[in-house]
Amino acid sequence: MRPEYPYVFNIGLNRAGTTSLTEALGILGIDTIHHKHNGIRLYALMQQNIRLGCRLFYGLDHLYRGFSDFAGQYFFKLIDQQYPGSKFILTTRNLDTWLDSRERKVRKNIANPNYRYYFRSIDRQGWADEYHAFHFAAKQYFAHRDKDFLIIDIPNGDGWEKLCSFLDKPIPTVLFPNRNALPVL
Repeated sequence: MRPEYPYVFNIGLNRAGTTSLTEALGILGIDTIHHKHNGIRLYALMQQNIRLGCRLFYGLDHLYRGFSDFAGQYFFKLIDQQYPGSKFILTTRNLDTWLDSRERKVRKNIANPNYRYYFRSIDRQGWADEYHAFHFAAKQYFAHRDKDFLIIDIPNGDGWEKLCSFLDKPIPTVLFPNRNALPVL
């Protein structure tokens, strides 16, 4: 039986529930890749595929139906063109807690002598501007496409009911994943 939608793309910014959503999609039977494949970042693969004139996820789109944490804010329109009929999920969270989480991640990156990627400077105002601009652009682009686009705030309690309704899947009997959450003090 062929699925109603070919792919699910989590276009949310990093530090906004991408890991939790990836695990949830897996529980629902949607094989999903998060951030890297065999040590190669999805973003790097996408850049290579652009240079080669291929679909963004060429090389992986026959292995996975879900993709998460790949700088979706830059590619969601192109993905929509290249993968028609797909579902798009914008994971989000409160701006202040998102900024705090991003800052903690950058501080860890800076402290790691082996970290060699771009996420090494703290720019809370720039991040806040990016957050607002991206959320606005995604909402505008997917306006009137409720069957294709879902905004989910996992840290604020969104979970199975919202996700399963969107994907037309039964609600599992396990708790919704909440990875990388800060402990309650």
